[in-house]
This record gives sequence, C-alpha cells and structure tokens, in this order.
Amino acid sequence: MSAQAQMRALLDQLMGTARDGDETRQRVKFTDDRVCKSHLLDCCPHDILAGTRMDLGECTKIHDLALRADYEIASKERDLFFELDAMDHLESFIAECDRRTELAKKRLAETQEEISAEVSAKAEKVHELNEEIGKLLAKAEQLGAEGNVDESQKVLMEVEKVRAKKKEAEEEYRNSMPASSFQQQKLRVCEVCSAYLGLHDNDRRLADHFGGKLHLGFIQIREKLDQLRKTVAEKQEKRNQDRLRRREEREREERLGRRSGSRTRDRRRSRSRDRRRRRSRSASRERRKSRSRSRERHRRHRTRSRSPSRGHRRGSRDRSSKHKSPRDRSTREKSRDGERKEKSLEKRHEGTNDKTRRSEEREAGEI
Repeated sequence: MSAQAQMRALLDQLMGTARDGDETRQRVKFTDDRVCKSHLLDCCPHDILAGTRMDLGECTKIHDLALRADYEIASKERDLFFELDAMDHLESFIAECDRRTELAKKRLAETQEEISAEVSAKAEKVHELNEEIGKLLAKAEQLGAEGNVDESQKVLMEVEKVRAKKKEAEEEYRNSMPASSFQQQKLRVCEVCSAYLGLHDNDRRLADHFGGKLHLGFIQIREKLDQLRKTVAEKQEKRNQDRLRRREEREREERLGRRSGSRTRDRRRSRSRDRRRRRSRSASRERRKSRSRSRERHRRHRTRSRSPSRGHRRGSRDRSSKHKSPRDRSTREKSRDGERKEKSLEKRHEGTNDKTRRSEEREAGEI
C-alpha cells in the first residue's frame, strides 16, 4: 500500500465516510447486514489472526475503517446493540477452537505412552512453570519495547525465580521416570491457541510462543468475548428494567385512567341527573305557567264574550228604537202603560185580598 493510500485509510478511520463532505461516496451504511459487526467493534478474528499459522483469510463481510468511524460516532448518540452480533461470532469461533483443542488432546493421549497419575502431575507442574516463564519473558520484551526498562528488569528477575522452581520440578520428574522414557519429548496442547508445547522446550521457544501473534491474538479474542458477555448482560438487564418500569408506568396510567373514567362517569351521571331535574322543574314551571295563562286567557275570553253581547243587545235596542217609526213608539208606550195598569190592578187586588183575609182571621179569632 502506498503512502497516499495509507493516509486515505487513516483519514477514513478518523473521520468516517463523509470526511470530504460527500455523503454519497459510500453507499453501504454501517447498519447494513453485509458489514461485519465484529470489525466495527475491532474484534474480528480474520483481522486479529492475519499472518499467523491460523490465518483465516479475508472475511466474507465488508471491512471498512470509515464505517467503523461512522459507527463510533453514531454509538455515542444511541445504543445500536451490535455487541450481540459480535458476541455470537466470537462464541462460534472460540467453540470451534476448543473443539480442535480437545481433538488434539485425544490424539496425544493415543500416540504417547501412558504414565502414572503421579508422574503425570509432575509433568503438568513442569508445563505450568514453562508457561509462566514464557508469559513473563513476553511481558519483559513488550515492556522493553515500550521503553519501560526498570519494569522489564523486575520481570526478568521474576523469570529467574521461576526458572529455579522449574529446575527443581524437572529433577523430581526425572527421578520418577526411567532415563529412556524421560528422553522422549512430552507434548502438551496449549489451552489458549491449541498449539503443541514440549516439556523440554527452551526459554526462547516458550517466549516466542507466548509472545507470538497467534497466542496473543487468541488471548485478545477471549478477553474481548468476556467483555462482550458482560456488556450484553448489563444492557439486557438495563433493557429489562426499562421495560419493567414502562410496564409499571403503563399499569399506573391505566389505573389512574380507570379512576378518572369512573369519576368522569359519576360526574356525567350526576350532571345528567341534575339536568333531568332541572328539565323536569322547568317543564313543571312551564306547565303551571301555561295553565295559568290558559286560565287567564279563558277568563279574558269569557269577559270579552259577555261584554260584547250586552253591548250588542243595547246597541241593537237603541238602533231598533232609533229606526222605529212614531206609530210603533206610541203602540209600544201604550202596551207599556197597559202592563203598568195591569200590574197596579193586580197589586190592588192582592191588597184587597190581604185585607179581607186579615178581617176574616180577626173574626175567627174573636169567635
């Protein structure tokens, strides 16, 4: 890769796909299923183990540093839960490695001659001390490369102490076995990277193994897997708590809604009752008013019907008297005079009758 290409890749890694202001330059988004989520989280085994004895080749999914930068920017604003996909990927890879380790152990058990449990325990102790020496030497080399000379010297002093323990363990192991069997190379499978380790390997060989890219890559993958498991567990716990809190809030709102609904129903019922009462009262008032109005109207009608009839009669009489001739008037006056005379005669006759009745009663009393 040229220097210009390296600078371009570095800018993509730092600023993302839209570093030149052109958002259409990268059509594939980091949320696409074709993008490797483990690459976005910097834990893809294809990248970590590249150039080692277990090189997996190119990943089937898209690897782009610019997409990783876009993901890092977006993950600060919201949670995308890509850790779950990466955890599934690494778990499947580590499960395959553990399966190969178990197969290698079975193969060694079949090819190597059997030894007693005591001798096997002593050999296991030598292997453990070899592993510790290799790790310490790799750590000392790393510290020396970083410039921490004092720390590197302290680690080398610890290496010397472990070498003395290893020498004692080898003497015990040699004394417990025949010389012919001790000279044979006893192999062991590394639990981390499934590589073969020898019981009589020197320190340089152990340092190269434990400080090599393959072993450190597997350590990085396993540590990243443990970290992802913790992160996923925490996020799931947080999501469950949020879900439970939302459910409780929803239930509380529903209870409040029911109470408010019952209250509103009671209010509506009371309002409807009051409305019906007011309507009935107003209707009764209207009926009473209408009755009183009908009575007043009937009285007025009766009074009006009486007064026009009398006036009509008087008017008719006056009009008849005005329109009658003098002869009719005279005849009417004569008839009136005759009626008066008859009445006076009747009164006189009644008076005479009373007098005679009284005289007769008086005479009868005297008798």
